[in-house]
Amino acid sequence: MAPWMALFPPGKGGGEGVAYGGKGKGILIHSLTEGGGMPLANCTTPANGDERAQVVPLLDAVKVRTGKRGRPRKRLKVIATDKGYDAKALRQTLRKRGIRAQIPKRVWKTKKNRGRPIKKTVPRFQAERTFAWFQKKYRRLVVRWERIAACFDAFLAIATIHIWIHRLIAG
Repeated sequence: MAPWMALFPPGKGGGEGVAYGGKGKGILIHSLTEGGGMPLANCTTPANGDERAQVVPLLDAVKVRTGKRGRPRKRLKVIATDKGYDAKALRQTLRKRGIRAQIPKRVWKTKKNRGRPIKKTVPRFQAERTFAWFQKKYRRLVVRWERIAACFDAFLAIATIHIWIHRLIAG
């Protein structure tokens, strides 16, 4: 499982939930994907929001189906993210939930690393594939023309459902 984010610019005039962020004016789509790049949960925030605060709500939105009887498992085994999600508080939260965090460390130029360097490679292409699907197949999501955030979130949910239906039918 991997949460990622991508910036989607607004249409003329902006709208609800649009702000200036590090990459420009717009909104961020946060997506939790499974290992093959299929989206499991999505949420949107203004571009100047904190992406680390969105991990726990995305994890709470997912129930893992195992095909076995009983209460569905809510806990994932591993979560892989990029360097933007590196924070001690997030690592502690995931550890308390029993989730192994595969988060590469951010590079600080003032800090000297001691010992043997540990390289954690995170498979980014699965999550980036999801955003490529959103941008190529669902042009309505590329530029946010909807001024109401609920309408844009509805289009995002429809795109996610369509991706899953296409995956189940096409195999």
